[in-house]
Amino acid sequence: MLIPNTLEEFNVMKETGLKILFFTADWCPDCVVIKPHMASIEATFPDAEFVQLDRDQFIDVCQEMNVFGIPSFIVLENGQEKGRFVSKDRKTKEEIISFIQSV
Repeated sequence: MLIPNTLEEFNVMKETGLKILFFTADWCPDCVVIKPHMASIEATFPDAEFVQLDRDQFIDVCQEMNVFGIPSFIVLENGQEKGRFVSKDRKTKEEIISFIQSV
């Protein structure tokens, strides 16, 4: 899982390849539930790079990308959005895998 430290680092990261953005926060109970499953979700998609974005650190990115609930996922390919699973609802490992497979 890639974890950018700055907006500039994230902007460079997102421009190339297949990226799956994982919007999260330490205080989010639904995020805490899904985090232990992220390694196996990542392993299911070896051609993609997962990027973890802390909602509080990257609040401007969340607003720009209309991410108002977490955990949420956005798939980018070479900087272009290909799909999103964005809501305030708790997500299961199976729902996340199904979403990524559908993109």
